[in-house]
Amino acid sequence: MDVDLRKLRYFVAVARELHFGRAAVELHIAQPVLSRQIRSLEAEFGAQLFRRDRRSTELTDAGRQLLEDAPPLLAAAEALRRRVGRSGEGAGEGPARFVVGFMPGVAVTAAVRGLRGRHPGLAVEVVRSSWADQARMVLDGRVDVSCVRLPVDRQGLVLRPLFAEPRVAVLPAGHRLAGEVSVVMAELGGELLLQDPDFVPEWRDLPGVSGRRPERSRPRVDTVEEKLEYVAAGEGMVVLPLSMAAFYTRADVVHVPVSDLAPHRVCVAWAVGRTSPLLAEFAELAGSAAEHLGSVGGSR
Repeated sequence: MDVDLRKLRYFVAVARELHFGRAAVELHIAQPVLSRQIRSLEAEFGAQLFRRDRRSTELTDAGRQLLEDAPPLLAAAEALRRRVGRSGEGAGEGPARFVVGFMPGVAVTAAVRGLRGRHPGLAVEVVRSSWADQARMVLDGRVDVSCVRLPVDRQGLVLRPLFAEPRVAVLPAGHRLAGEVSVVMAELGGELLLQDPDFVPEWRDLPGVSGRRPERSRPRVDTVEEKLEYVAAGEGMVVLPLSMAAFYTRADVVHVPVSDLAPHRVCVAWAVGRTSPLLAEFAELAGSAAEHLGSVGGSR
């Protein structure tokens, strides 16, 4: 059967809210219209997607399966729309576009310049990503290719290794370890980690970390800038890749290499199924630029 993407988007909104009224507000449609569209989708699939009563809305097993499969399908459709739109610009009034994503601290200038030099009629643009959206930007077509920082959800992505670099502890400028040439993780065990431990799995291996100081809860912060404000105020520490720590240089924090942490890795990523030769060409140019920087600076 042909899946109606509009109904699928409606379904995802309801499934995430588990409330038809809130989902209708989010979608800017009337709730009765939304209910009719969901019933129509259930009829098309031949399966009940929600269990509803006066007090709650729950997903059925079929609904849970659809919620797992629908977002990648919607992202792929949106990516297709964006890529076709960019490609079509080459035959219209403006040049075709190729969009490169990058994380803070990862320089793409040399690779972008090289690609522009090889393809004078191609408009190469750059877009900054974040930890939260670096993979999603590739999958939904906002960028054609991106330099991503691991760890990242690899589902739907082709990854080409780019370079590895040390990780550093970012501490207040007046910290007892601020003047050290390097430290080991055990020396940092008394600090409060101001980031998701999934990004620093070695943290969990330190003795007593999991049960230490329950009264000191980790503040809810999302951006690196917010984390650094807490670090500067003496509230805790973060562990960052060296290039990212250098990107956010400020006088009230310092970064110290952590000698027993595995290197942080950066990769070039694009969506599975893409066949444009520009993707591999950009990866080649980015790799050459990284090798050159490594030979000059000795850190990559």
